[in-house]
Amino acid sequence: MSVHVVLFTCDLRLHDHPPLAAARAGADEVVPLFVRDQRIGRSGFAVPNRSAFLADCLAGLDAGLRDRGGRLVVRSGDVVAEVCRVVTETGADEVHLAGSPSAYAQSRERRLREELTAQGCRLTVHQEVVHAVAPGAVTPASSDHFAVFTPYFRRWSGHPLRGVLRAPRQVAVPDGIGSESVPRRSAVKGTSPELARGGEKEARARLADWLRGGLDAYADRHDDLAGDATSRLSPHLHFGTLSPVECVQRARGHGGEGADAFVRQVAWRDFHHQVLAARPKASFYDYRTRHDHWRQDAAAEDVAAWKEGRTGYPIVDAAMRQLTQQGWMHNRGRLLAASFLAKTLYTDWRVGARHFLDLLVDGDVANNQLNWQWVAGTGTDTRPNRVLNPVAQARRYDPDGAYVRRWVPELADVEGPAVHRPWTLPDKRRSGLDYPEPIVDLSDALDHFRQARGLN
Repeated sequence: MSVHVVLFTCDLRLHDHPPLAAARAGADEVVPLFVRDQRIGRSGFAVPNRSAFLADCLAGLDAGLRDRGGRLVVRSGDVVAEVCRVVTETGADEVHLAGSPSAYAQSRERRLREELTAQGCRLTVHQEVVHAVAPGAVTPASSDHFAVFTPYFRRWSGHPLRGVLRAPRQVAVPDGIGSESVPRRSAVKGTSPELARGGEKEARARLADWLRGGLDAYADRHDDLAGDATSRLSPHLHFGTLSPVECVQRARGHGGEGADAFVRQVAWRDFHHQVLAARPKASFYDYRTRHDHWRQDAAAEDVAAWKEGRTGYPIVDAAMRQLTQQGWMHNRGRLLAASFLAKTLYTDWRVGARHFLDLLVDGDVANNQLNWQWVAGTGTDTRPNRVLNPVAQARRYDPDGAYVRRWVPELADVEGPAVHRPWTLPDKRRSGLDYPEPIVDLSDALDHFRQARGLN
């Protein structure tokens, strides 16, 4: 009996899974393998919210495989060593893996190829499993990657997508292959109280609901903070319980302005991945340095207020409290919170990026770090010195104040748009609010930022 191994990483699904399809086509039996990577555990990336969501995803993957006569094999330790051990135990002659652009994934792939070759086993890496269009599939004539989104999106839109694959009806797994227990969400402590559920079943139900009930209005409502009208599919794309190829294909099949706007967001995800693939140091170093000398005076105190949602600017505080409560934040909220830290407080973007990664269930190195750099003006933004005014943004994207009143209950009794400027309320009214005064004057902060960037 021939055996192939499928190493699952950030592709925790059965629908539209090219590595699994190739393994089933090429062998009599398949080992669906997930390795709990000790290096990720030591890196600080395996935070409670993502660990709990991952446990859901692995449980769902195991259940789906059992419905098809198989099961998920779980190991812990060094990924390369565990894959090689499974190859030895089963006599497998090929390992299948989804390609990933991060420096760590590239290093893992090189080590795997070297060790498996020494064992006489092939490694096949499949692209466009975690991307709709793989990094490097489209490039400009003069560079190895696109540094500006608009020309990238034009090329990305014209790139032919592969067909969507059906989930297998049956998966035959070799007898006797040892496995640890599948992780359980209940074993993870310290998660956000309203953390979403993970797993492919949940992902597919959410996608179906989104296509049926939210997609058409997306172009008009995606920035509506109180309306909560985004797809919330980002955690499922991050863990691979949904295929980005399938999301794009089904949205395009649905059609309309909402679908076009949604597909554009999927393209942004691929854009950041192709930047990071070409410039892996951008996960920590400025993609385009502005020679910033980030503010140090009172920085720790101000950063603490920002993290706790106590800056005195309600729209920023609402976004930060949503992050703490849900392990997720509305995209417009992310932009406002990031701009406030990096430009209004003139604090190193890496401080904010780390805090987001500590809590975001969809915390993806490429999208998190490069979106932070975009906002900070050290990344791919063609207007690097723009500063988002939190009051003006609040009036535009939360005009009635409903988003603020939900997440900042101290202000729940302040009616209408006045909730965005509580410091202007009469003294008697303000004294009854358990809410701080603004930690910084916006005009002074803008002057400081412009001087720091040499714009005055």
